Amino acid sequence: MVNGTMTKIYVWSFFTRLFHTLLIIAVSVVFVIAEFENLLSYHAIVGYTIALLFVFRIIWGFMDVKYSRFEDFNFNLKDLREYMLNVFGDKKEYTGHNPASSWAIIAMIILGLLSVASGIIVYGTQEGMGILSFLNISLFKEMDLFEDIHELFSNAFMAVIFAHIAGVVTDKVVHKSKVVESMIDGYKNGDEDGLELTLLQKLFGTLWIGSSIFLLIYLLISPSNLLIADANKAIDYKVEHKLFYDECISCHTLYSPHLLPKKSWVKMMDNLENHFGDDASLEQEDVDSIKKYLVNNSAEDSTKESAFKIFKSMEANDTIAITETPYWKKRHKDIEKSVFKRKKIGNISNCKACHKNIEQGLLNDKDIKIPE
Repeated sequence: MVNGTMTKIYVWSFFTRLFHTLLIIAVSVVFVIAEFENLLSYHAIVGYTIALLFVFRIIWGFMDVKYSRFEDFNFNLKDLREYMLNVFGDKKEYTGHNPASSWAIIAMIILGLLSVASGIIVYGTQEGMGILSFLNISLFKEMDLFEDIHELFSNAFMAVIFAHIAGVVTDKVVHKSKVVESMIDGYKNGDEDGLELTLLQKLFGTLWIGSSIFLLIYLLISPSNLLIADANKAIDYKVEHKLFYDECISCHTLYSPHLLPKKSWVKMMDNLENHFGDDASLEQEDVDSIKKYLVNNSAEDSTKESAFKIFKSMEANDTIAITETPYWKKRHKDIEKSVFKRKKIGNISNCKACHKNIEQGLLNDKDIKIPE
């Protein structure tokens, strides 16, 4: 500050600006890859990184870092109203955060952390993966509510981000502000003293950014770590029920019992003489043994996401063809029919061509690979 006149002062530290940049990249990536279910693990990895960035930002907000500490934020509703009403006119300039960005930042932190927390719950209850994989039990298998809550928080998070971006663009276009430039070089015009970080703050900032980047890299190179580990265990059907294994795999892909409900398995086993156009008749004793095993391990009694969704989609439908279930059709409706005719696939019932672990009872999204 020079005699109370406006001068160029240092407002945003290197760590604040780097956090801002990393957050923009991470949020962009996490929302893009959310559309690809086979990238679910990467979605979770970036989500964890966002959470750690926010946790450190909360601590940073309580440290004595001028302009970045929460006590410097303007939460006055009257000032917010005045600021918003004058968004296209003459409005007060703020050296640090204006009222709108003050509220937006708090909202983003809260909604961002709630999005990650609810995502971890969904990852555990539905997918049987991550630190809450132990919740993949029958008690929670019908809890679509968790997924709905995660989507609610995530969409609200993005809405606040877009509103924040809209405010920045308006400031830039209408008021010719240097708000974008300030997040690049850290400087703004003001009549106050600029920011000076202490050694402790610099060390914390290094820990903040370094830990977040380290976590991202660690999770990417260590897929078996506790945070994203797959707790779904492969099933050795040959050991669990040799007769079922031998009779089924000798003719086609070994389909897991959890992929159809009880009524479908009963219908299939009671009409083996007309098994998809073939006579697959067995001794009655063998039929009873396999049917009992299938019924006892059917979709109703499984905690697998695929089982729950297949069963939920069936209602009055008692088809014995997995590819005729409403859920299967929904999941595969965007795949061109020509794909199923590829040499390495052959037909739509050859599930193991794309789901390499299906014969071990695993249908994880991350394992899907469509042959060229």
